[in-house]
Amino acid sequence: MRSRTSLPPENSDTDDDDAPFLDPGKPSKTRRKQASHDLQELGEALMELPANRLAQLDLSDTLRDAIDELRRVRSHEGRRRHLQYIGKLMRHVDPEPLREAVASFRLPSARETLALHQAEQWRVRLVSDDNALTVWLREHPETDAQTLRSLIRSARKDRAESEAAAAGSEPRKSRAWRELFQLVKAGLAGEAAAAKDHDDSNGAPDDE
Repeated sequence: MRSRTSLPPENSDTDDDDAPFLDPGKPSKTRRKQASHDLQELGEALMELPANRLAQLDLSDTLRDAIDELRRVRSHEGRRRHLQYIGKLMRHVDPEPLREAVASFRLPSARETLALHQAEQWRVRLVSDDNALTVWLREHPETDAQTLRSLIRSARKDRAESEAAAAGSEPRKSRAWRELFQLVKAGLAGEAAAAKDHDDSNGAPDDE
């Protein structure tokens, strides 16, 4: 049975002279402190990784156990001291591959957030601008035009009713308003998938 990693002593954040990745050129105390905090933040970010991704990284057993233990530390002071301990362990590890692993794991959520923003922008544009429908259908010819027109009309009606009830209020979140968002999001997702397939096919080597 694996023993739990004990919390480090109070002075665990002191600088080590044998920390190659933290202090290669004898930087100032302020820079060493900032570098130490950066490593602590990176160690905390590694905790987000699934076990299978964490297992692929070049980490010592001690560091890996310390990251696992961080998930179980609940008190603020205990967490602070344990992060200092992790930061100290990470001074002997090249941080760049670890940063790349964290960034790669977080990238899908960044893409999803961007897609949601784009869908919301299109929804507002379609309801506010008559010309937006023409532009959308030209760029997304696979869209069911009749359904889209019907949803736009209903969403505009909801907005007019909201504005009549209270000037400047947000459009009522009606079924049409929600379905318009879903239709636009699906259209943008299909466009992104088609573009990826096109890039993959162009990048594939020809059979000889």
